[in-house]
Amino acid sequence: MPKITPFLWFDNQAEEAANFYVSIFKNSKIVNVSRYGEAGPGPKGSAMTVVFQLDGQEFIALNGGPHFKFTEAISFSVDCKTQQEVDEYWEKLSAGGKPGQCGWLKDKYGLSWQIVPSILGQLLGDKDPQKSKRAMEAMLKMTKLDIAALQRAYEG
Repeated sequence: MPKITPFLWFDNQAEEAANFYVSIFKNSKIVNVSRYGEAGPGPKGSAMTVVFQLDGQEFIALNGGPHFKFTEAISFSVDCKTQQEVDEYWEKLSAGGKPGQCGWLKDKYGLSWQIVPSILGQLLGDKDPQKSKRAMEAMLKMTKLDIAALQRAYEG
């Protein structure tokens, strides 16, 4: 199978962002940094691309200039088993960024993330439409998702 790697376009913060993400996720590392040379277009010696891994998933970050910005049309979903994980990822990734609704946030680089408890799919997909409706209604009122509150709403 072909390898598919998310490719992220930054203005000039690719190396800084990669280091930030690697500091948050376990089993993560910078794999390679390619730097601009004499030909540019970036300043000689500055990072052109940064290959990094977050918990084994490879990413490539490019310092491509101010031409393109991130939008919510692309986001990364972080599956969290516990409220402690939700809280930790939410706090770290939203630092300097902007919280959104329903577990979404933008980090300080403008990249969108979804911090999602593993149980959410089960609650929203329950065969009992009243249970799933209550869970959905509770989620829609939240920024950072609260597992206990979702379960209380689900149970009625």
